[in-house]
Amino acid sequence: QVQLQESGPGLVKPSQTLSLTCTVSGGSITSVFAYWNWIRQPPGKGLEWIGSIGYAGSTSHSPSLKSRTSISRDPTKNQFTLQLTSVTPEDTAVYYCARSTRRTTCSGYVCDVLRSDFGSWGQGTQVTVSS
Repeated sequence: QVQLQESGPGLVKPSQTLSLTCTVSGGSITSVFAYWNWIRQPPGKGLEWIGSIGYAGSTSHSPSLKSRTSISRDPTKNQFTLQLTSVTPEDTAVYYCARSTRRTTCSGYVCDVLRSDFGSWGQGTQVTVSS
C-alpha cells in the first residue's frame, strides 16, 4: 500500500518561500496513471487543491496559486516537492500530499476538493506564516 509523508518547516516568515517534500513508499512516483498532489486546508476551511505532478513529470496548478507554485520530483529518492513563493499569513494551513489515479481539474479559480477524490494521503504538516 502506498504511504506518503510530508516534511518541511512548520514556521515560515511572510514574503519567504515555503518548501515541502513528500516522500513516497510502497509505490513509485513514476507508476503509470499516478498523479501526486499537494492540497492544503486553512483553519476553519475546506480542502484546497494546490497542484500536482504526473507520472510522466508534467505538472498542473490551481489557477489561484499558479503564479506562486512550483512542483518538482526526484525519482531517485521517490519524492516530490512543493515550493510556494511570497507567502502571507493567508497561506497558513495544514499541507497534505496525496495520490490520485486521474488528473485533478478545477471548475473555478480556487480548486475545492474532497478527501474522497484522492486514494492515499499523508498525515499532513502544519505550516504557519508569521513574523
